Amino acid sequence: MKALWLSKRDVESLEIPMTEVMDAVEEGFRLNGLDQSELPAKIGVHPRKDCFIHAMPCWMGGEVDAVGIKWAAGYPPNQAKGLPYINGVWCMNDPETGMIKAVMDANWMTAWRTGAASGVCARHLASPGSEVVAMIGLGVQARTNLAALKEVLPGIREVRIHDVFPEQAKRFQEDMAPLFPKAPLVIEDKAESAVKGADVVVTCTPIVEHPRRFVMREWMKEDVLCIAVDYDSAFREEVMKGGAFVCDNRNQYLWTQEQGVYFQDGYPLEAEIYADMGEICAGKAAPVRKGLRGAVLMGIASHDVMTGRLIYRKALEKNTGTWVEL
Repeated sequence: MKALWLSKRDVESLEIPMTEVMDAVEEGFRLNGLDQSELPAKIGVHPRKDCFIHAMPCWMGGEVDAVGIKWAAGYPPNQAKGLPYINGVWCMNDPETGMIKAVMDANWMTAWRTGAASGVCARHLASPGSEVVAMIGLGVQARTNLAALKEVLPGIREVRIHDVFPEQAKRFQEDMAPLFPKAPLVIEDKAESAVKGADVVVTCTPIVEHPRRFVMREWMKEDVLCIAVDYDSAFREEVMKGGAFVCDNRNQYLWTQEQGVYFQDGYPLEAEIYADMGEICAGKAAPVRKGLRGAVLMGIASHDVMTGRLIYRKALEKNTGTWVEL
């Protein structure tokens, strides 16, 4: 029995556009909303302080019928060591036999599907006329998040960026500026000046057990979409409780909250959830485009299955990767 091995270089060589990843992620959301998937909440271990390694299995039903599991680590101290904050592998199984079909690097997958999820969220919750975007925390996730927002918000005229490491902000500015030839990327020394007057605010800071929650509601305009890619590490609880609150998956959010570590101290409870993204993409809940909109996007395994399935199909088309004996 053979399986296809795809390295990070193999995956990157496929040059899959963000729009295709977004469409795959949105279809996954839709299937979740239609109850055509099996998506348990991610479980994990924590070998070091503020560090995690998560197991993320999922089966997507319907016409997709794909199954896989990701083993992914998040280590905030890696940034100071020059190592990736997130790394992992993804395993694809045959849903008919359970046999392994592929094993692939999950770094590209995680970065791009996370950005794609924010793009899908903005498709349904951002004002179509959004012009100012603020990015807080400027690692890999911020890059793909901004790339996705560019695809759904064509009217962006300014991007404000902030990071506690000035050199990271400068690199981000230099690397992302070509995507926005008509919209300057402005480095802001303070988070407050970055988010003030922004139409969309995205936080991509490291996920920690005891967050500072430094992004205040009072800094922002009345009509704003706030997307947390970092659990509850950055936005104050009143940002998520003051308007329409959405999460990527209701079950995973509530299960995580029940563990007593994340989404504590004022973050929305079950009765305060307007909808999850599956319900919105399936048409069970209407989009909200005005007022305060808060979204917690934890990253769910359906994204990985849908993106991994896309990668696998592209690799077969382009004869990319290495077949290995199991």
